Amino acid sequence: MSRQTPRFYGFLSIAAAIVTIALKFGAYLLTGSVGFLSDAIESIVNLVAAVVALWAITYAAKPADAEHAFGHSKAEYFSSGAEGALIVIAAISIAVEAWGRLLHPEPLTQLGLGLALSLVATVVNGVVAFILLRAGRRFRSIILRADAHHLFTDVITSVGVVVGIFLVKLTGSLVLDPIIALLVAVNIVWTGFRLLRETASGLLDAGLPKDELQTISLILSEYERQGIQFHALRTRVAGTRRFVSFHVLVLGSWTVQQGHDVCEAIELAIIQALPLTTVTTHLEPLEDPASWEDQHLDRAK
Repeated sequence: MSRQTPRFYGFLSIAAAIVTIALKFGAYLLTGSVGFLSDAIESIVNLVAAVVALWAITYAAKPADAEHAFGHSKAEYFSSGAEGALIVIAAISIAVEAWGRLLHPEPLTQLGLGLALSLVATVVNGVVAFILLRAGRRFRSIILRADAHHLFTDVITSVGVVVGIFLVKLTGSLVLDPIIALLVAVNIVWTGFRLLRETASGLLDAGLPKDELQTISLILSEYERQGIQFHALRTRVAGTRRFVSFHVLVLGSWTVQQGHDVCEAIELAIIQALPLTTVTTHLEPLEDPASWEDQHLDRAK
């Protein structure tokens, strides 16, 4: 499968999750550490999220049709939302297990080998997270970026667990093990709510970020120097795609062809600057008062 498609990175994420689950559960079974168990549970969430992400990537790539005229790119938000919800559920299960172990500490065994397995899993997650983050930025995919940030969180979690278990090995203090697991649960909850917030923003048709709005503003400024005016700029993001619409005000004496050519040139300039953007323009005469009655959503300067 070509690395030039998001689906390749979806399969890579699934493979990494399977490998890390095996390594982390191996560490837990060897040591009996609830800290390692919490780390392994998070990797199970990674696997489920990666499978959901692969479905969303595949579905979002489908072209627009009669029932979905704007495409299927919002499917990506179902994936990030599901991942956020799963993370919160995983955190609750970790906290319950850790609390029980805090009340009734148990001895740990073979900590050296368990630490080695956990370190290998951490390296695997770190490398894959870096690859996914770069791919997510290149494809403008919220799914890949969410997966990458989740894996980076997993890496930080794993490092904390490894340090904590190493301290248990050095000090013999068994209470550190469940305390580490509870800290992992808190960290996971924060990541889950952050993903859910980003998902809600996308489903509520949030506008383009400020840097992209500035790019549009610079393009329109070139035409304003020619006496053309603009207003009623509306933008929204849907997964990997952007949608931009605005009104173009020109002299009423222009021909339809002149107005059409200008609109086409502006649309092309925006699409070239911001790929995967659908631009819709509405041509109006400058002199008509009715043209100025719909400018309440003017573009930010």
